[in-house]
Amino acid sequence: MNTKKTVLILLLSALVVAALLSPFASSSPDGLERVAEDQGFLDKGEEQVLSSPIPDYLFPGIQNEKAATSAAGVIGTMLTFGAVYVLGRIVTVRKAKAETKLQSTPK
Repeated sequence: MNTKKTVLILLLSALVVAALLSPFASSSPDGLERVAEDQGFLDKGEEQVLSSPIPDYLFPGIQNEKAATSAAGVIGTMLTFGAVYVLGRIVTVRKAKAETKLQSTPK
């Protein structure tokens, strides 16, 4: 199986998992938030400098909470894949240029 086909299958698998399993994620706060709550300093935190594009893992504008969570999971998966893909391409191009430069250097 070629690399492109493998990547596509992995991406589609990740998207299916994100879409189907995201609605079943725990609604409990994460560890850091839980400690802040237990210790009584959760409300003393500073204001956020930037707001989240998908707050609380619910995609804005979708009324159904499970559908909004699925959409957030799918979009997060696609953004992560896109970032990894772009970084991979940058590394590949730089590596190819370095190898070409080494091969063209007189010995």
